Amino acid sequence: MKQLLLTATLILFGLQAFAIDRAPAFDDPEMQARYEHLARELRCLQCRSESIADSNAQLATDLRRQLRELMAAGKSDKEIMQYMTDRYGDYVLYKPPVSPRTWLLWAAPALLVIGGGITAAIVISRKSKLSDTDPDDPGLGDS
Repeated sequence: MKQLLLTATLILFGLQAFAIDRAPAFDDPEMQARYEHLARELRCLQCRSESIADSNAQLATDLRRQLRELMAAGKSDKEIMQYMTDRYGDYVLYKPPVSPRTWLLWAAPALLVIGGGITAAIVISRKSKLSDTDPDDPGLGDS
């Protein structure tokens, strides 16, 4: 019984190792490296925080298959990325281009740091102008 349970457990956990395509997509090492690079540059639209190379979602599997087909058809990296953004939008890219539509996205970290610095400066300035003693405290000043 223990052996059956152990075998079933190993099979269940072992299947997860095969969830993501582990076999090389191309025999040519240069094409394989290019494929892996492009797969890491494209975001899984279902997982949102993983590239299609890391995701085992069905959509990521379809995108990897589509990527292999485009590469096999002789498309350049630029053409592949253009095809993916035309079809899925800029969100499919891990590094979206800087454009009027994405300015806030790129500027948000700097704006948050600047806003936090200004807020901290205002709070520190106001706190430094307060007196060290509390005038409403009856225990102080009556010596």
